[in-house]
Amino acid sequence: MSEMDNRVTLTVGDMEYGGWKSVEITADLERQFRTFKLDITWQWPGQTVDQRIAAGDACEVRIGKDLVLTGYVFKAPIRYDGRQISLSIEGSSCTQDLVDCAAINRPNQWKNQPMLSIVEALASSYKVNVVSEIAETARLGSYTIVPGETVFQSIDRLLSLFRVFSTDDAQGRLLLARPGSSGRASDVLELGKNILSASAAMDYSQVFSEYRVIGQQKGNDQKSGAAVSEIESIATDLGYKRRRVTVINEGLQINPDLSLQRALWESATRVGRAQTTTYQVQGWRQSNGDLWRHNTLVRVKDPVLGFDGDMLISKVTYSLSAQGSVTTLQVAPPHTFDPDPTPPKQA
Repeated sequence: MSEMDNRVTLTVGDMEYGGWKSVEITADLERQFRTFKLDITWQWPGQTVDQRIAAGDACEVRIGKDLVLTGYVFKAPIRYDGRQISLSIEGSSCTQDLVDCAAINRPNQWKNQPMLSIVEALASSYKVNVVSEIAETARLGSYTIVPGETVFQSIDRLLSLFRVFSTDDAQGRLLLARPGSSGRASDVLELGKNILSASAAMDYSQVFSEYRVIGQQKGNDQKSGAAVSEIESIATDLGYKRRRVTVINEGLQINPDLSLQRALWESATRVGRAQTTTYQVQGWRQSNGDLWRHNTLVRVKDPVLGFDGDMLISKVTYSLSAQGSVTTLQVAPPHTFDPDPTPPKQA
């Protein structure tokens, strides 16, 4: 593998910048935008005219030929002294606008529309395209933007109801994803071979023995309001040793099926999040030359933490420092992100 395969470049307009002192690029299933931070020297090899990179510039970030981020520069601070000038470039993918900016659609209400149509309409206000890997969902009888909420806050209420997760892709689009849809890692994460370090909080403070989802649904010609106005569904974790009950008040109009699915999802995914683990490996690429990528399945063999099976890479960070290049991988059981999960069997 040549040095060019791991050369990080930032493209702004028709200019390509390289020669970084340090690099940090992160993609995360539980965050709606990728981020990068690149530290550089002011003079660029082969560049005849100094050209400032400014906040707001559209950009692309690549590792070798692999596009890893499409978005904008948000910060470009400069530091200098009598010996050197240092320039840092920080930015994120296009989908950060959905997290930061208000939902301003007019009209601000949809009736009898599928989830994807509503998400596309919300994202279109900031010219963000949406890609969906999930099956078509049921139509919502009514959906209204809450005044003052951001685009993603509005989208997230929909995603929680249908137990769908979203992230971004390398092209800067909002992605409604399926767990593991980016494929499978070719390498195994294995203690004593490629794992440099590991960290697992094993925090079960948000795991309960019983999950109750309550909500409301409007009546219609077939059903009276009294029969459907109050809905409650319960999912239990029989493996939990003491009684701990949590109540989730669903603000959207729901039916009994949706409320039960939400309760089962909460039960399964909270256990998965408690088992989330972070590993570090040397380099950015696997033995076959592919980058380590998030939303891929990887086999983990770690007798210290008791893992021997498939995990889902939920977050990946490529970093470069004086100590060399390292990839930090956050992994979790695949059912953590599954819209219809089966809770793991208790021993």
